[in-house]
Amino acid sequence: MNTLGWPGLRPLQQEAIEPLTVGKDALLLAPTAGGKTEAAGFPLLSRMAAEGWHGTSVLYVCPLKALLNNLLPRLESYASWLGRTAALWHGDVPQHRRQRILRDRPDILLTTPESLEAMLVSLKVDHRVFFSGLRAIVVDEVHAFAGDDRGWHLLAVLERLERVAGRPVQRVGLSATVGNPQALLSWLQGSGAATRAAQVVAPHLRGEEVNEAAVPPAGDIELDFVGSLVNAATVIAALHRGEKRLVFCESRRQVEQLGEALRAKGVTVFLSHASLAAEERRRSEEAFAEARDCVIVSTSTLELGIDVGDLDRVIQVDAPATVASFLQRLGRTGRRTGSARNCLFLAVDEDGLLVAAALLLLWSRGWVEPVTAPPDPRHIVAQQVLALCLQEHRVGERLWQKWWGGLGPFGASAEPVVRHLLREGYLERDQGLLFIGAEAERRFGYRHFMDLTAVFTAAPEFTVLAGRTEIGTTDPVLLTEEIVGPRRLLLAGRSWQVTYIDWSRRRCFVEPVDGGGKARWGGGMSRTMSFALTRAAREVLLGATPPVRLTRRAVRTLAQVREDGAEFVHPRGTVIVRGGRDTNARWWTWAGYRANATLAASLSSVTDQLQRPTDTYVRLREDVTPAEWRTAVREATRHLCLPGIDATALTGLKFSAALPQRLAEATLSARLADLDGAAALLGEPVTFTSRISGGGLTSR
Repeated sequence: MNTLGWPGLRPLQQEAIEPLTVGKDALLLAPTAGGKTEAAGFPLLSRMAAEGWHGTSVLYVCPLKALLNNLLPRLESYASWLGRTAALWHGDVPQHRRQRILRDRPDILLTTPESLEAMLVSLKVDHRVFFSGLRAIVVDEVHAFAGDDRGWHLLAVLERLERVAGRPVQRVGLSATVGNPQALLSWLQGSGAATRAAQVVAPHLRGEEVNEAAVPPAGDIELDFVGSLVNAATVIAALHRGEKRLVFCESRRQVEQLGEALRAKGVTVFLSHASLAAEERRRSEEAFAEARDCVIVSTSTLELGIDVGDLDRVIQVDAPATVASFLQRLGRTGRRTGSARNCLFLAVDEDGLLVAAALLLLWSRGWVEPVTAPPDPRHIVAQQVLALCLQEHRVGERLWQKWWGGLGPFGASAEPVVRHLLREGYLERDQGLLFIGAEAERRFGYRHFMDLTAVFTAAPEFTVLAGRTEIGTTDPVLLTEEIVGPRRLLLAGRSWQVTYIDWSRRRCFVEPVDGGGKARWGGGMSRTMSFALTRAAREVLLGATPPVRLTRRAVRTLAQVREDGAEFVHPRGTVIVRGGRDTNARWWTWAGYRANATLAASLSSVTDQLQRPTDTYVRLREDVTPAEWRTAVREATRHLCLPGIDATALTGLKFSAALPQRLAEATLSARLADLDGAAALLGEPVTFTSRISGGGLTSR
């Protein structure tokens, strides 16, 4: 405490001591900058010293390499007090440093799940020796893993590590506030959930108290409508001069366009997003941390706990997809004594204003999304079976399940996947042993099976270089589309003219120019809204207003949005609107994309089968009658259907080629569905309305 200059431990740090020092699994919850790293690290370091742990005994796992880089100096310092060491291992760590780690194992290893997988399958790492002393695993930002396939991959790797270590390994998760902490902790425990002691540590949620970030001091949160990204740049440039501002955007393209607009207005601006080169991001984040009167514009890459110095303001362009994301971003401010957490929302269009108001309405009620793992990760099962065969070289055909301790999808339900891998030649069998087959070599053997360690398919992008300096990557469409005049890119907030394209090595060379650059990235799904957020948007249209400060522009525009949307909402249920320019009727459910996709499939007798569902409505046949509607609803209430899947969508599910097509489609279909949301909508009353000449409506 003297070294750190602390007056004492925070409540979370104090309350984490007992469960962690007796070996319980735990989930430590606190708002951003709540001291979670120390709450986990100090008790584990104390155990390490008291119990004489040797070798690499603690793994510290993060979702982002940049977050690991940021945490290393702190953990190195804490470990050094006890004569212990900490080291970093991920894809950017050079080979000579890895060799040093293998020779002299650190007490704490900071890494990613993908790097752990790579170590397990590598011929250069004796994983049984390296992980023989493993005692505890800390998973930082555990909610960021649990909500997607990286979480299933992480759990499966942890089960294999426990078997390699030959003992149960204590699991400690760190997270900001989530809606279902006990369920998240049980998920993190994996196969040990039923047998190992565990505890949620969250002092700020004790009793009737709510999340401290969920009840703002008056005036700290403001909602404004600016109408365009150019206007957003004007507002940001004019407000809060002399202060350090972090601006969040919802796409890389927005980041680039806003960065360019701010730079044109003379603002000192830095950028951060996933398609910028790691060195470019590092330079931006370091320069921003040391500067004062400046702006950094970022996607969610700076949402997690990377330290970018002492912030004055957070500004949000439009709205993030979840309340949890907003809490993370809000928590970047208010860290100085006497300062308050704050966020200015700048809506660039009417949809953005409606969604921002809906999100703030949910937040004001203290509501946070539950974190749930995606269902049926059969493709991860296929990946894990192949990775295990690489790790062990040969695995008993009756013993492979024991590696995952009966963990959910990796238990008996995985048998059809293993049979398919054998049938298609991904695996071979000899005298009761399974090993890697020719088809796995052909599909995944490139670069010593490195592609098998990552569970996401990266979109093919071209590396952009100015001389020998890597700037980042860009979508190849920008390099192939027909244009008039020179080809120009927008990257790192600057325009570049393409001078040469190396098609075989996927590289393009550029030189700086003044303006005219374009930014584009593809490969990702368009963002959809959840059931809760879309229903909150309906509430806003019906008159609910979040208890935050709204500018006059926001008040005026929100009133217009309500007037324009009045025919699509009803206080006592949902609305079906027929007539007008649209040849189909529309059922305005306000239920979110997944619930609407489920409803469209379940009401197939009355829905338009060529539609793509939206967040807000489902297309129906124009001639549907109330009687047909009631019959279809009765049938759907008895048996909801999963949405159908276009086979081309399977390309976005990595390792789907190692599954039977029917199982791959079933996995995607289950992930597209929201059965609870669909069932809730089917139980609500419906009002039929028809547009008549002159723009009026009739109802029944």
